Amino acid sequence: METTRLTVAQATITYLKNQYVERDGVQHKFFAGCFGILGHGNVAGIGQALHQNPDFPFYVARNEQAMVHTAAAFAKVKNRLQTFVCTSSIGPGATNMVTGAAAATINRIPVLLIPGDIFATRHVAPVLQQLESNVTQDISVNDCFKPVSKYWDRINRPEQLITSLPEVMRVLTSQAETGAVTLSIPQDVQAEAFDFPSALFQKKVWYVGRTMPDASLLEKAIQQIKSSKKPLIIAGGGTMYSGATEVLKNLVNRTGIPVIETFAGKGSLDYDNPQNLGAAGVTGTPGAIKMANDADVVIGIGTRYSDFTTISKSAFQNPNVKFININITEFDSFKHGALPLVGDAKAILEAINTQLDNFKVADDYSKKIVDFNSSWDAYVSEVYAERNVVPAFQGEVIGAVNTFSDANDIMVCAAGSLPGDLHKLWRTRNPKGFHLEYGYSCMGYEIAGGLGAKMAHPDSEVYVLVGDGSYLMMAQEIVTSVQERKKLTIVLLNNDGYASIGGLSSSLGSEGFGTYYRYRNEETNQLDGGLLPIDYAANAASMGAYVIKATNVTELNTALKKAKTIDQTTLIYIEVDRKKGIPGYAWWDVAVAEISEKEAVTESYEIYQENKKTQKYHL
Repeated sequence: METTRLTVAQATITYLKNQYVERDGVQHKFFAGCFGILGHGNVAGIGQALHQNPDFPFYVARNEQAMVHTAAAFAKVKNRLQTFVCTSSIGPGATNMVTGAAAATINRIPVLLIPGDIFATRHVAPVLQQLESNVTQDISVNDCFKPVSKYWDRINRPEQLITSLPEVMRVLTSQAETGAVTLSIPQDVQAEAFDFPSALFQKKVWYVGRTMPDASLLEKAIQQIKSSKKPLIIAGGGTMYSGATEVLKNLVNRTGIPVIETFAGKGSLDYDNPQNLGAAGVTGTPGAIKMANDADVVIGIGTRYSDFTTISKSAFQNPNVKFININITEFDSFKHGALPLVGDAKAILEAINTQLDNFKVADDYSKKIVDFNSSWDAYVSEVYAERNVVPAFQGEVIGAVNTFSDANDIMVCAAGSLPGDLHKLWRTRNPKGFHLEYGYSCMGYEIAGGLGAKMAHPDSEVYVLVGDGSYLMMAQEIVTSVQERKKLTIVLLNNDGYASIGGLSSSLGSEGFGTYYRYRNEETNQLDGGLLPIDYAANAASMGAYVIKATNVTELNTALKKAKTIDQTTLIYIEVDRKKGIPGYAWWDVAVAEISEKEAVTESYEIYQENKKTQKYHL
């Protein structure tokens, strides 16, 4: 057998750069390169291997968590058919990636993590940054990745790499099983040479097929839809990942079945499609909430039915409601006691569209759908109207960015009060224009995710909407965007703290406790003193961003026009009123203190108990 002598790290990079993926006859490399921060645990191994492989680009990040978010955002825009490797040293570099791994796995997004690890020989233990245990030596901080990884392995001997790498690729390219994959390689093993079989490094193509469910189950689903009076489709992220948006459009425009969209599925239909009722669930539109309440057949496409989508299991009140779940993942397809159609969303929707024959919803049901669509759009226009108040209203800030952006641009957001308002208000005009990380609702994702989206679609303007709370958690990838000349337009909305949780706290009777950025008051010993003098604009400028300040929406519009003419990352700073929000949010199950000295908490608990009565089991 022909062999090639390489270090374990060199073999890893050589293998990865020869991995390809193919769907519908289109083939391309699976990895676009590697993000990393080099330390003693990977500099002489993976770092050295990347140095001698310039055709596998290396990108330096400023935070390990951020680089995983960047890779995940890139993969999301690429419909999970391409991603990045992320490498770190052992120790805090590795554990910093755990949050990013969790976000990727929860959102079903492929990312390969290669943290360094402690010495396999154990001769010099404990080494710098080593976690010690008095019950085993076979442990390191990299074991923290196990519960948040779809596949995890540690390479203690070079030959283990030969059987591990194909498993890594099997999981990453599986539309059903994908997520974060962790390949932990001890620093001494990374640098060790071995005679690997040369065949390991030949070009390998991983085919992403379009699988179909059992024919009898498909027939039962068709009959359930035909027998329905009030069918409803929930479009989740899987609709986009399978490329099913055009098929969905054809199906619903022909049959009149309404569509509501999850955070990951927003953009499955254009906002002005008459069958699109907009946002589903807790942050849903009135039409979406009403139609979900009455639906007798719910067709979930690529959704995992999070509590936001189901209004904490209270969204579907029809006593005879049935569920049909189209999902590539068997685990998700069985949720809510559904008739499971396990397979590719595009292929299944094509079959359903053909087999539904002349099925159409009733005229009165159809009229309700169209009326809800048009009335909500009229409401959005009212919210988007310029008021020019100071501080600005968050709704009109969203409207300014949405109206100014082009149809093929991308808006990125993740956490705080912005996602809910965006889910309700943003007028989607292409399947990738609305980019929300809300499976993990990870503060700090925004700028790092914006970088990934820009790298995936360099011809699009990428607008990052971020609150001051998320900005302070992870803004440093501004530097990476400047270094790589990947221009972002960041709109930073300052509401002096954690507005979303502040609002939630107030609704639970806790008066927004601990959610303002204020000095400690010596008299009360609480954080209710004066506002902290944080200069966000100066901070962004210090990292290389061009900064524009706006005080109202008219100035914001001027700033957006100027930002588009600038060829470097630009941050637009604007203050917003944290207490003025979009009304109409549905109930969300957040536990309330059963007893309290505060009357407002007691009242909130009573309301909570009433809302709990609406929750259902769908078995």
